[in-house]
Amino acid sequence: MLRERSSIQGKLGRMRKLTDGVEEVTLYLDMAADGEEDALVEADARLAALEVEAGRFELERMLGGEHDASNAIVEIHPGAGGVEAQDWAEMLLRMVLRWCERRGYKTTLVDQIPGEGAGIKSATFTVEGENAYGYLKAEAGVHRLVRISPFDANARRQTSFAAILVSPEIDEDIQIEIRDEDLRIDTYRSSGAGGQHVNKTDSAVRFTHLPTGIVVACQNERSQHKNRAMAMKILRSRLYELELEKQRERKDQITGVKREINFGSQIRSYVLHPYRMVKDHRTNHEVGNADAVLDGDLDGFIEAELLRRAGEGEAAAAAAPPGA
Repeated sequence: MLRERSSIQGKLGRMRKLTDGVEEVTLYLDMAADGEEDALVEADARLAALEVEAGRFELERMLGGEHDASNAIVEIHPGAGGVEAQDWAEMLLRMVLRWCERRGYKTTLVDQIPGEGAGIKSATFTVEGENAYGYLKAEAGVHRLVRISPFDANARRQTSFAAILVSPEIDEDIQIEIRDEDLRIDTYRSSGAGGQHVNKTDSAVRFTHLPTGIVVACQNERSQHKNRAMAMKILRSRLYELELEKQRERKDQITGVKREINFGSQIRSYVLHPYRMVKDHRTNHEVGNADAVLDGDLDGFIEAELLRRAGEGEAAAAAAPPGA
């Protein structure tokens, strides 16, 4: 309730700020009409700033899904391709973490398995902040990289794939049944930094959910108890997201929509050779400054995807028969 109250207060404050801004622009326009030339320049500048803020406010208004306001759990996995894909997965990890930093979100790396030679085999981290899941769900999917391989002595062009999975952090009051007999629990020694205690005890935990094959691990905390609690939180979120995906698939079957989920159905391509461009295949939004995107400049892609989803929702609602 306190979180909801804080969110509503924040929205009201932004609405008042926009209203005050409109009144200021109107005042400057009146001054310009009385012959003050500088007032027109000031009105134009303030109106441009208002348009940007109003656009952001409108985007947040679309984040009305059941868990859009929740914290997020993000996982990154390389596709086939060995060290190339592992290096690409690490680049994606840095990209998303940089975007979170720009937004002011708090991130906690829960688990990371280094690759063989370079990159990562997998990484899991949590993102805390308002609408974290609502925004980051736009990044879920397969990402494709085309570049001259830094690992190829012949400097040949290489295509790599990696997947980003995003789940909402589920509140404790949502019941997700996880039976003890459906879990295989392994403990092992943490491999990362954390001091002598972390590296000398079997504090890291890996859960395998046998019915679904979902595997989650946590080695960030100092104690096995805390790692177990975090791993269970991640597993509950993954199972909830899996159920939501099943519901979406059933809905797609009814409406005739087909989606392939594999490493050939990328949502976005990052081309670094022979030209530099990043293009989202869902929205056709593209940017020529690939370096900025890889440094976390994702707002344009996220906004375009959320607008696309909002448009799909409105179209589906309009096409639905009365009473459906």
